[in-house]
Amino acid sequence: MIRFEGAGVTHPGAARAALTGVDLTLASGEFVAVAGPSGSGKTTLARLTNALLLPTEGRVTVDGVDTRDAARVWDVRRRVGLIFQNPDNQFVSTTVEREIAFGLENLGLPRGEIASRIADVSSRLRVEPLLDRPPHRLSGGEKQRVAIAAVLAMRPAHLVLDEPTSLLDARGRSGVLDTLRGIAAAGGHTVVHVTQFPDEIALARRAVVLCRGRVVFDGEPAALFRRRDDLAAWGLSRPRALELADRLRSAGYAVPESAGTVDALAEALLASGGVR
Repeated sequence: MIRFEGAGVTHPGAARAALTGVDLTLASGEFVAVAGPSGSGKTTLARLTNALLLPTEGRVTVDGVDTRDAARVWDVRRRVGLIFQNPDNQFVSTTVEREIAFGLENLGLPRGEIASRIADVSSRLRVEPLLDRPPHRLSGGEKQRVAIAAVLAMRPAHLVLDEPTSLLDARGRSGVLDTLRGIAAAGGHTVVHVTQFPDEIALARRAVVLCRGRVVFDGEPAALFRRRDDLAAWGLSRPRALELADRLRSAGYAVPESAGTVDALAEALLASGGVR
């Protein structure tokens, strides 16, 4: 698990802390959305998970390893795969296949194992047709899937994604979200998805909201979206599917409160037979 114990970060010269007193446990196998307005500390929290940043107060541990232990930094980074907002910042190779192989070669894996892992993640993330192409010439959604594939090939226990869809168009965003859903459904990884999009929060099993560097909510997305006044204060909104569901209920349709996505809404309407 990833555990924050009174963790905080104050950047040199900053007027206020980026994070303050964060107590949070992200258990193995969870699918967690971390949300909040710009400047709330989301990226700082993401970077604390694999020791790209170190806490200036409290501590962060990954599977029991303190991220401040300089002798164990490599252990932490093998356990936590971090995907950035802009995948171009992660690419170092001339083809997708070489990009996925790069981290595996650094692990010192034998050639046969590297080939097997490339084949596995390429199939799972639907990037097989892209293996011979330069990563910088792909679409935004393809780039992000390749970045995720390169990290997953190293088989981290935890996957942390820092706003992976914020720079994508609707098609690219849909493809990345399908990928995340598949990874979460398959189990075996903690998936921490940093996002500002309410419909992406709704996909997770747990939502953590940051505001001005503090955790202000930790619970199920459905419970979060019932707190309309708090959402406004935290700079968040409800998913469009929930707003549509409210209108359908007002019109007499049998739609449960739990229908927080378009797919869930469609299924509820089909199951209920429509109007009450």
